[in-house]
Amino acid sequence: MFEKILIANRGEIALRIQRACRELGIKTVVVHSEVDRDAKYVRLADESVCIGPASPRESYLNMPAIISAAEVTDAEAIHPGYGFLSENADFAERVEKSGFAFIGPRPESIRLMGDKVSAKHAMIEANVPVVPGSAGALPDDPDEIRRIASEVGYPVIIKASGGGGGRGMRVVYTEAALLTAVATTRTEAGAAFNNPEVYLEKYLENPRHVEIQVLADGGRNAIWLGERDCSMQRRHQKVIEEAPAPGIQRRLVERIGERCAEACRKMQYRGAGTFEFLYEKGEFYFIEMNTRIQVEHTVTEMITGIDLVQQQIFIAAGEKFALRQRDVQLKGHAIECRINAEDPFNFMPSPGRITSWHTPGGPGVRMESHVFSGYTVPPNYDSMIAKLITYGDTREQAIARMDIALSEMVVEGVKTNIPLHRELLHDARFREGGTSIHYLEQKLSQRP
Repeated sequence: MFEKILIANRGEIALRIQRACRELGIKTVVVHSEVDRDAKYVRLADESVCIGPASPRESYLNMPAIISAAEVTDAEAIHPGYGFLSENADFAERVEKSGFAFIGPRPESIRLMGDKVSAKHAMIEANVPVVPGSAGALPDDPDEIRRIASEVGYPVIIKASGGGGGRGMRVVYTEAALLTAVATTRTEAGAAFNNPEVYLEKYLENPRHVEIQVLADGGRNAIWLGERDCSMQRRHQKVIEEAPAPGIQRRLVERIGERCAEACRKMQYRGAGTFEFLYEKGEFYFIEMNTRIQVEHTVTEMITGIDLVQQQIFIAAGEKFALRQRDVQLKGHAIECRINAEDPFNFMPSPGRITSWHTPGGPGVRMESHVFSGYTVPPNYDSMIAKLITYGDTREQAIARMDIALSEMVVEGVKTNIPLHRELLHDARFREGGTSIHYLEQKLSQRP
């Protein structure tokens, strides 16, 4: 087992990884930007290294600085968390070539899954269902593009091969708009991802977003740990997540879960990962794989009792992977609300000093946050300041506990999206379960 791990991230995930390490008796090194020097996880770390100014490019995306910090502190491994460099194959490669363990998949797996076209081909080979679409990147021939779109059937969606996070996508409803959409998306993809390649898929009108959590040891041992429903989202950004997904037959979930595990075995995947699907009319369609720990990993932990971050560490350290599929027993229901420092309805970020901070408690309540009274939310990073998770024997109990927890939570000095969460918890369609990925935007568009 490792004696010292460097955490190459910030915010609540840095604290989450730190707690997992401390429980295992592992020392932690935290790297931080100048603006984060007084963060809770920096104070709690065994060692800390400032790696640059507030700008992510000069700090949390600064590969040489992070690797140098690992060298000077004698860390043995680097955990990238999520976001920043967590799915950067070049970073994973540099970490391993520098003599450190990368707590995540092999660089080749990250590279394979990071390109949406190659990922889709890999899933087809592994017998994982995919959304109907082009066989690969769209050609330059306009007539061939029209033919592919006509064969798939409108509406279609144009996607950047190297895209992610909801960027590099464009829905097309008619042939007249097709070529312009392809050209525009190519230009945007080249600028944003340094890869102008785009592909085409059938656009599903009212799908849900359902994902499968996996763990694998890089060989033949791979398991899946239930599913999560992340359909309550805005502009492809998740707002509320829950596990398990309400209203989907277990036999369908079990079938797709085992296919995901088998895909991991075929590509010798190592570590934690998430297969993301669109689900509509009883069918699952693969959209992408995230080769890292997810923000919403907490709800899976609550219903399985398995610490996913510690499992990442065990696997990266080469410890025997003791878990088997029979060990995964789903119990109860869990819900996570992402608490963001932003206006609850126009979503404008609200950085600033938190003058009062009170977190809720009670049965089945879990809070993941690096924030405290007097903490200043910087304008340089994502606006998420906390994750509030509740667990219950039933979905109804988890919702009731979340409503109570949100009512107890106090955040003053900045705006938060807590009012939106409370409104959604009382929404009849949400309580019924099974809303599509478009539901929240449609609901918000009807506000006076």
